[in-house]
Amino acid sequence: MPGMMENMPGWGVWGPMTTFFMSLFWIAILVLIIVGIVFLVRYMRGHGTEGRCAQETPLDILKKRYVRCEIDKKEFEEKKKDLI
Repeated sequence: MPGMMENMPGWGVWGPMTTFFMSLFWIAILVLIIVGIVFLVRYMRGHGTEGRCAQETPLDILKKRYVRCEIDKKEFEEKKKDLI
């Protein structure tokens, strides 16, 4: 109903503005909650991978380098002897 807010006692000119700012407030709260959830998920996902990488042995790293062709077989065998 048009003009309904204008006739309500105590609202005056501030009625529509208050409604607008309250809407912005709740939208901002919702955005902060969503951003917080995203950061929490990213932190949990990143934190879990650090633990797995820390358990990797030097020999595992050497094997991965050999598989990726970063080192040849001769160099792999030499470094493997050094590690063992």
